[in-house]
Amino acid sequence: MTPPLFRERLTNGLRVTIAPDMRAPLVAVNLWYHVGSAMERAGRTGFAHLFEHMLFQGSAHVDANGHFDAIQRVGGTLNGSTWLERTNYFETVPSHELALALWLEADRMGQLLPAMTQAKLDTQRDVVKNERRWSVDNQPYGTWWEQLPALCYPPTHPYHHSLIGSMEDLSAATLDDVRAFFETWYAPDNAVLTIVGDVDVDATRALVAEHFGSIRRAGAVPARPDFTLRDDATTAAPRTVTIPDRVPLSRVLVAMRIPPLTSPEHAIADVVAAALATRRGSRLYRALQRDAGCASATSAFTWDLSAGADLFVADATAQSGTDVDALSRALHAELDRMHATPLTRDELARATTVLATERASALATAQGRADAISQAVTYFDDPAWAFTREAAWRAVDVAAAQAFVARWLTPSARFELRYVPSEGAA
Repeated sequence: MTPPLFRERLTNGLRVTIAPDMRAPLVAVNLWYHVGSAMERAGRTGFAHLFEHMLFQGSAHVDANGHFDAIQRVGGTLNGSTWLERTNYFETVPSHELALALWLEADRMGQLLPAMTQAKLDTQRDVVKNERRWSVDNQPYGTWWEQLPALCYPPTHPYHHSLIGSMEDLSAATLDDVRAFFETWYAPDNAVLTIVGDVDVDATRALVAEHFGSIRRAGAVPARPDFTLRDDATTAAPRTVTIPDRVPLSRVLVAMRIPPLTSPEHAIADVVAAALATRRGSRLYRALQRDAGCASATSAFTWDLSAGADLFVADATAQSGTDVDALSRALHAELDRMHATPLTRDELARATTVLATERASALATAQGRADAISQAVTYFDDPAWAFTREAAWRAVDVAAAQAFVARWLTPSARFELRYVPSEGAA
């Protein structure tokens, strides 16, 4: 059921949604900027993720790390994250501290540049490089989430390059580059603010106007990159890539391009993925883990990209003693079986129940609801979309699932990324 939602757009373009919830004396503030790695230009990758760090390094009236200090001092929690199409910042605080959270977010939206220095850029650039070393370069299978889109999208496509950026691009970033990126994308007319919790709507609107109303709009946020995939731009490129890595077991990821999150067909993709590989009743678990014993872990998921084409991924990690070719054959065989033996009504009902349970869990917290609403407004300009997913999933029938499988999950549409233990890997 959709809760009461109050919307407005400030004169500077900021889209605001307020969702009162009096069940607990807290409030979640969630701010999405419609910019991610897909909006970066060649030679200057990694800026969106770099800004996730830079926005915690102080603004005109907040010291470096002062955002953390102020929120944690009143018993709140906070963080930020970056994805291909958005960067978000969020905090949950006692409801009487709402003004503090809004003031902090507004100060760095409107007054970050006066506090930006070369020293801060150098420090955070090194932090991001170390994060890349830790989470990507030196993590088992850590490169998969940049290798897979690089395989599935052509080099000129916005989704092709790494979310975290390359070492070379991070090293080349100048203070002027960073300032220009901020002025281009981090403005109220490219942002969505959601407030969920124990609040009075009129008082909250007044606070939002007080803190954000005077921030200057960008005026002309650049057009989004072209996400179109013209014919099959990757046909000439290899569709299978094998990466020797310091891993104990082989792993195979098979990806297929599907309609984006904004397409009505995406709800079908969610249900098919859950039926294929969510929990022990799924096809991949029963076939690869329980019966054949060739896999130690399986999953299937979508990336939830909103433009051009999303990715549907089936993933399997080998059981000890299983080689990568056998694992690949087993994974493809189950994808093929969905064509020959359609998903049943019972399988779809089970998958929908799993999805609905997970969605309910995500929406159970104020911050979870705030984030879902921010996503809905950013991609659909409709906060209610956050609460319609279960209905869309329950509408998926056998015929719709089979048509989706036949159209999008064919053998000729598959890209395969393989990880194999390198010599001497433990």
